[in-house]
Amino acid sequence: MNCKLLIEKEYKILSLCVMLFSFIMDAQQLENYILEAQNNSPMIDALRVKYDISKEQANAVNTLPNTEFAAGYFVSEPETRTGPQQAKFSVKQMFPWFGTISARQDYAGALAEEDNIEVDIALRKLKLSVSKAYFHLYEFQEKIKVIKENIELLKIYEELALNGVEVGKASAVDVLQLQMRQNRLKDQQVSLENKLTSAKVAFNRLLNRENNASVTLVDTLELPSEEMRISAIKVHPELSKFDESLESVDFAEAVNQKESVPQFGLGVDYINVGTRTDMAIPDNGKDIVMPMVSFSIPIFNNKYSSVSAQNELRKKQISANKSQRLNELESKLSNALEMRNSARYSVEIQFQNIGLTKDAEDILMRSYESERLDFRDVLDIQEMQLDYQMKLVESISNYFQQTAMVEYLVD
Repeated sequence: MNCKLLIEKEYKILSLCVMLFSFIMDAQQLENYILEAQNNSPMIDALRVKYDISKEQANAVNTLPNTEFAAGYFVSEPETRTGPQQAKFSVKQMFPWFGTISARQDYAGALAEEDNIEVDIALRKLKLSVSKAYFHLYEFQEKIKVIKENIELLKIYEELALNGVEVGKASAVDVLQLQMRQNRLKDQQVSLENKLTSAKVAFNRLLNRENNASVTLVDTLELPSEEMRISAIKVHPELSKFDESLESVDFAEAVNQKESVPQFGLGVDYINVGTRTDMAIPDNGKDIVMPMVSFSIPIFNNKYSSVSAQNELRKKQISANKSQRLNELESKLSNALEMRNSARYSVEIQFQNIGLTKDAEDILMRSYESERLDFRDVLDIQEMQLDYQMKLVESISNYFQQTAMVEYLVD
């Protein structure tokens, strides 16, 4: 007795390990498709290039204004005490106020981080799209299996009906009705197979693969025994983007404040002076070198005041948009959780209904041994069984699709 209990316990543990291993392998299979889609997506590549361009902008703003060079020749040479001025050369470099360049770099870095968050959002959305498409494929695959199983069941009923005709327990009409039901199911099977083929093409295009590339699906999806507790959305890249936008506006205002103060410049003027031949004097023909300092003062600074006011309004707009988006995401999360719970409940109900139809089928089959079998009842039971099986597949698919949505919102 103890040995028997031990064997049963070991068998249960082994079965649990097999189920766990199967679940991990199934999850890994979908994860591989998601990674393939993310690595092959032209849209993701484009967004990553956009991010690289934005990072390069930080180097572009780390520069000074153009150095100014000038040269002039005196057509009519002005005379000075030491000789005539013949040509003039000058160079000047303007400098922004201290900290302006670093402020511009911070602003460019904040804009680049916004583009980086866009990449993260796109990766999440692509993961959601691949997951939903995968579970749609699973739904078509399982519905085809259900149709095939019911066709085989109807063939068994047809055999019983043919045998029943010989012994007076069924009529030829019963046989014809069973054959017509089989034909109807075969028509549904062809339709589902065409939809599965089309869905596989769409799935492959989502992964940026050839249309006819092989797609491997799991044999069975089982609902987890417990749900993860989820209260609300805390961190999400769609919300983080608004935070980064607020920070970029702060950096933009810092740049605006730096640009509203004077700029200064350093330069040198060089004047070539000719030699006087009419007399000998000290410093005869001595060239002139004149260092210069210049300032650019924004006297009319209404522009900068207006930019500051625009930045304040922009921050209010971003905050309002963030609140609106948070409400939308929380609404989506609530809806996804509710639909997932409904799908779980529907799965339980459909399992019960399928069990009841099996019981009804057994009762009908046992009655066939002693009396005439009403195949209209058989067809009614089969129709209900098919309907419950289809709803079961749809509920399981819907459960995992809603789970994918929940993961998009909270992971």
